[in-house]
Amino acid sequence: MHFPAPALAVADWRRQVFALYDAVRSEPDPAAAHALWVAGRDQLLMHHPASPVPDEHRATYRGAPVAPYDPQYRFETTLDTDVKPDNWEFRSATDGVIPFSRVGVLHLPVGDLDVWWLESYGGGLFVPVKDPSSSTYGGGRYLIDTVKGADLGSDLTTGRFVVDLNFAYNPSCAYNPDWTCPLAPATNSSDVELPVGELSGGGL
Repeated sequence: MHFPAPALAVADWRRQVFALYDAVRSEPDPAAAHALWVAGRDQLLMHHPASPVPDEHRATYRGAPVAPYDPQYRFETTLDTDVKPDNWEFRSATDGVIPFSRVGVLHLPVGDLDVWWLESYGGGLFVPVKDPSSSTYGGGRYLIDTVKGADLGSDLTTGRFVVDLNFAYNPSCAYNPDWTCPLAPATNSSDVELPVGELSGGGL
């Protein structure tokens, strides 16, 4: 696969990620949906020109290490919007300051996670998560990032969200230090180890 410009490659990457999550949401069996996600994400990481896997590792890369699906880490919960206003700014090396505002909290058995709204152009919901496990990426992983298409489903009329920690994935900076990524703030840290989803190392 070849694109004449890096911007077109990134645009196609995002298009394919949106399509992958659309297929995942259409699969009624969560475990089968997870297998579909793992396979689709590996194909992108291994073969797409916009993959964050460095060129020197691409030829031998065999996919991301992902824990087996565990249904006890899948939750359906309602967004609690009765929260005090809060803001968070991430300083990117390439895009300047990226502002977020808190729009609610997801109350989960593993702890509360803030839901953030990207205040930059276009907007989007963002839910990162960090846990103390040595088997997961120390900077935190992403659960929901609607700008990039990562969304397992929600009912915006009721505030009902599907939150499945088996789909937690490493940001691009976990693969390549040339990328800068918003990492989980303190309010998106769980005291409980979350041994599911993509694990540390990225398979490199």
